[in-house]
This record gives sequence, C-alpha cells and structure tokens, in this order.
Amino acid sequence: MEVEAQSNQQVKKMMMGTDRKKSCRRRRRCICLSVTAVILSLGMLFLILGLTVFKTKRPVTTVNSISLDDLDLSLDLARLSVRLNVTLDVSVSVENPNRVGFKYNNSTAFLRYKGNDVGEVPIPAGKIGARDTRSLNLTLTLMADRLLSDSNLYSDAASGTLPFQTYIRISGKVRLLFNIHVVTYTTCDLQIDLINRAVSNQKCQYKTKL
Repeated sequence: MEVEAQSNQQVKKMMMGTDRKKSCRRRRRCICLSVTAVILSLGMLFLILGLTVFKTKRPVTTVNSISLDDLDLSLDLARLSVRLNVTLDVSVSVENPNRVGFKYNNSTAFLRYKGNDVGEVPIPAGKIGARDTRSLNLTLTLMADRLLSDSNLYSDAASGTLPFQTYIRISGKVRLLFNIHVVTYTTCDLQIDLINRAVSNQKCQYKTKL
C-alpha cells in the first residue's frame, strides 16, 4: 500500500510539473502575441500619421518684390564700352507648411546676365519653425568686371533696357520619421528700365523637389 501511495504521489507531481510547463508556455505565447500586437499597432499608427497629419509638404518660396536700389551707367561712344553699377534689393519669403521644423543649409542667390553669373550674395543656414514663414532681404550687387567681355552689354544699354535674372536655390531637410531632403528653386526674369530707373517686366517661376 505504501508503495502504491508513493507511486500515486509521483504521478501527481509529474502531472503538476507538466501543467506548470504548459502554463508557462501559454504565458510566453500571450506575452509574445501582446508585444507583437503593440508593435504592429504603433507601426500602423506612425504610418497613418506619416501619410496624413505629418505628411511632408513642399516649402513655398515667394519673391515678394525686386527693386532697384542703385544704378550708375555711362556709355563710352568712342570705345563702344559701358560702365555699369547695379544693386537690387530682393525680398523673399520661405513658408514651411509642415508640422515640424525645416532646416536649410548655406545657400546663395545669384544675379545673372545672359546666363552668366554677374553677382551673388550668400544666404546663411537657418531653421524655419513648424507652420512658420521666414523673410529674407537680399542685396544683389553687380560685379562689373564680369561684364567687361560681354559684347551684348553696349547694345542692350543703348536700347534703354538691361535684361537680368535672379536665381535662388535653397536646400534643407524636414525631419519626420526620417530625414526628407527638400530643394526649392526660384528664378525671376526682369528688365531694368534705364530711363525710368526702375525694374519692369518681372516674371518669376518656382519649383520644389522632395
């Protein structure tokens, strides 16, 4: 009888051990499934937010005005040459429509004549806050020595108008779940009316790449 009782106790212990192992396995499965479900839910949440609320939007660059700050012109009829000094004041605004900040790198604004760079001004790096707008007041001065070899300058000056172009490129990044690089391009064709000493026929084009 004692042997039989001991045998029954051993069987009970073995069954209890087996039940405990099964219970531990179930708990581990439940924990793993719960963790997986949480990770998947967070992933779906971030994906939905990234495609809706935090979807990257293109920063908008706008040239508000271009005005003539200084003009000094003289024609040498004997040598068919031109002495010219031009300074333009350019007012630009950059709007960040995103819900996070937009950091832009050191950039440059150029003044061009017939496709050649004849003036430039640096744009220091900075940051535009979420849904904020940054105003940039730029002064572009003509570098006269870059025009000395241009044969079109005298004929354009004699006609009373000088065609120029301003070109601004601003690159930066928007940080959401990861960095998204953004580049904005602004090109403005304009004419300087030498008689009225004013800017005329200004036409601007804007482009943004993500």
